[in-house]
Amino acid sequence: MRWAAAAIAIALVGALGVSASAFARGGASCGSVTMDENAWAGATANVYVLKYVLEKNLGCKVNIEKLPESTPLFQAMVDGKVDVVPEDWNNILLKVNQKYTASGKVMNLGSNGVIGHIGWYIPTYLMEKYPQFKTWRGLKGKEDIFKSPESGSQGMFLGGDPSYVQKDAQLIKQLGLNFKFVSVGAEPAQVARWTQAYKQKKPIIFYWYTPQYLNTAYQLSEVKLPPRGKNCVDSYNPKLGSNWSIYKCAYGDTIIDKVMSSKFAKSGSPAVGLIKRWKWTSDDQNYVANLIAGKHMDPAKAAEQWVKANSAKVNVWLGK
Repeated sequence: MRWAAAAIAIALVGALGVSASAFARGGASCGSVTMDENAWAGATANVYVLKYVLEKNLGCKVNIEKLPESTPLFQAMVDGKVDVVPEDWNNILLKVNQKYTASGKVMNLGSNGVIGHIGWYIPTYLMEKYPQFKTWRGLKGKEDIFKSPESGSQGMFLGGDPSYVQKDAQLIKQLGLNFKFVSVGAEPAQVARWTQAYKQKKPIIFYWYTPQYLNTAYQLSEVKLPPRGKNCVDSYNPKLGSNWSIYKCAYGDTIIDKVMSSKFAKSGSPAVGLIKRWKWTSDDQNYVANLIAGKHMDPAKAAEQWVKANSAKVNVWLGK
């Protein structure tokens, strides 16, 4: 999902060099392309579908980096460790990263076709039992339904992966809800927790997002949060001070961008044009992500299956 937390900083990466220098014959050769694979299934789907098309159609050598969420991603691009980020949840729009676009070192290629959204979710069976939970106001006075061993007398709100953009502890306080914010760690641990409750038909409320392949396997309903205003902020940042009212609003929809290093964009590689043209839908991404994470198919085989079934879309990427 998606954005990295707070300043969205990202830790040291293994130095897999980018070979923009490989395009020595005036763009005749594709050379190598290094893409960043984020730590969620949709990002894996992006990378492997692009990898398949780039290698099979353009003869590229595609390298995949998995940069930790604590690594300065855009600096890694400037340093030549990554050429392309297929799924950027508006990190490039954050002030901490605007210096890279302002200096012309990193390019925002615009939407990859996927629209992201973060929110508060409950199982649909719970929404059917408590239709007042359609909005956050309906939660007031009913928080103890969500009690857990960690939350004591309060209801438990299950937070998302700590590296993701979120403001839920601040939002809970601003809304005056009797929830205890509980984090169980990275996304796999969070998913294990809420899916276990789901299978047992227990009440649970949690941070979640779309697109996500699990949304095709579980029936979830979103709790409507307060409307957004012009000062609405989606990620807690201690530098913004103690005025937590800026967090008292719903998360916004996010146009997911693709980002490329300017050095690679000027390399002459035919991969540049394909990546600029590459765009697909949330349904496309969820389909491939479900093959990989849901059905445990090898990512390369999942990508091949989708590509062979979607030749018309692929031809557009190839400029045919």
